[in-house]
Order: sequence, then C-alpha cells, then structure tokens
Amino acid sequence: MPQNDKRSVKRRTRSERRAQEEARLRAEAEQAEKERKQQTLIGAIVVVVVIALIAVIGITVYRNTHPSSAPTATTSSASLAKAKKAMNAVKPKPSVANSDGGFTFSKDGYNKIISDAPTVAVYMDPMCPGCGQMHRQIDETLKSMYEAGQVNLEYHMMTSLDANSSDDYSSRASSSAVYIAQHDSNPEHLLQYMTNLYAEDFQPSEGSDYVPVSNDKLKEQAIKAGVPESVASKAYAGTYTKWLKAVDSYTTQRNELKNVSGSLKGQMSTPTVTINGKIIDMNKVASLNMSVKDAILNAIGLSESNVGKSGVMPSVSSKDKPKSIDTGE
Repeated sequence: MPQNDKRSVKRRTRSERRAQEEARLRAEAEQAEKERKQQTLIGAIVVVVVIALIAVIGITVYRNTHPSSAPTATTSSASLAKAKKAMNAVKPKPSVANSDGGFTFSKDGYNKIISDAPTVAVYMDPMCPGCGQMHRQIDETLKSMYEAGQVNLEYHMMTSLDANSSDDYSSRASSSAVYIAQHDSNPEHLLQYMTNLYAEDFQPSEGSDYVPVSNDKLKEQAIKAGVPESVASKAYAGTYTKWLKAVDSYTTQRNELKNVSGSLKGQMSTPTVTINGKIIDMNKVASLNMSVKDAILNAIGLSESNVGKSGVMPSVSSKDKPKSIDTGE
C-alpha cells in the first residue's frame, strides 16, 4: 500500500475511534443526567410522602393526647337527649345551625343539600394544633369539591381548649365563626375564614407558648376571607359563646363521634371527620401511612384527578354509607 494511503487509513481509524469515544461519553453523560433527574424526582416524592406522614402522625398523636371529653362509657339516650335539649334552650341561638349544632352548607348555600353529594363534617377547635395540621392538608381539596358541587360540608366549632390560652381564644374565634355563618349568607366566606385561622403563620401555639391574638387580628382574617365589614365588625362580641359551651357538652357525649380505636377509644377528640355521619378512624389512617385527604377521597369514592370537576360526582351520595378508606369497598 502506498505511504499516503497508509496515513489516510490511520487518520480515518483515529477519527473513527475519537467519534466512538465521543459517542460513548455522550451516552454516559445522558444516562447520568437521566439518573440524576430520576433521583431528584424520587427525592421530591419521598419528601412529599414524609411530610404527609409527619402530618398524619402529628394529627393522630395530638388526638390521642388531647381528648375533648373525659373517659366515659356509652352515653345513654336519656343523657344525650338532656344535653341536646339544654343546647337548644340557650339564647341567643343561631337559626342557621342544624339540630346537632353544626353548620351544613353547599355551593347552593346554608342548609341546601346536594342529594347526589356526600356530606363531609369536620369537628374543630381553632386552638387545636392537630386541627391546624389537618386543615392545612385538606382545605384546598374541600374548597375545590365544594365549588364543583361534589360535596356538602358541615362545620362544627368547639371551644374545649380555652384553658390553653390566656384569653379564651377558642371561644372568641369559634363564636366569631358562628356569627359569620349566621349573618353572612355566603358559606364560602366561612370556609375561607377557618382556612385563614388555621394558616401556619396565623394559628397560635397553645399553652405556655401562646401569644395573645386580638379581636382586631381575627377581624383582619375575616375581612381577608370576604366577610363584609358590617358583619366582621360585630363578630367578636362573644354573642354565641354560651351556646357553644352547650354545644361542646352535647357533642362530646355523642357516641358516633367517639374514637373507635387507640388510647382514647370511647372519647371524643378534635379533629374529627365524618362522612355521612360515619367517623373516619384517624388511627387507622395513620397505620395505613395515608393522608387524611386521601382517606376522605377514598371514603367518598372520588379520585384525586376528578377533584373540582363539575359534573363528576363521588360514587357516594348523601344517602350512602362511606366506602372503606383502604379497600374502597
């Protein structure tokens, strides 16, 4: 072979080797980038899951250490009837409240039930840290379903943690919520007001860490929620505090609201969530490593991808029993 041809072959060989090496390096770089993105995604998913689990565990731990009622046996029908009668005898009493001292509403207004939709009831104390953790987890979903007409909501305000503040914060906040429900016909304002009160940068700590929250600060949250000034300016006179105390007495005796497992089995505690009157077992939610939001969606038979879609209804209506939170049956 002529010398020139040999040099040409060598150059082609070197060029081919360089091209192959460059291709190999590109492939390795692309694979490394792909793996990095996968690890980033996995890491993000793990963080989200861990945060959700911490929230569920926090809610469960709080409920198991902060009962809203003392240990009791099953409440007799006579005792329950007496407590309910006492509650209904208190004046002033909000006329928009239902017979169990709660506020039922849908996108159509107060006490206007959508028959094809289940009723999600929440029992809460504005001071309760477990309630705050839960609301920060579920409120966006509840609001989306409310706006789409997929659920009826029922809010029960409680005041059992007054002693954990220096100025009866629970009573002041809950009484204002009741006043808003009674005097502002748009239930979305109540829904947003409670979301505001449970915001991480607003809800006060309980006990020795409590920092007083003025009525003016509470009023700011009401206005921010859309409550008219004319209503918000009168919501902090404690109008319904006496009625709320009677509601507490009745609510904590209701057998269907008492914990069905855990260290507080047989006692009522906040937060409590029911679907069509049937309690969601928060201890079971925690044991399944499940978020409260997912437990609610499973119980009403609605996938997360359909949350907020008008015309797409849960498989559970207002008349049905909720589904199992783990099996969906």
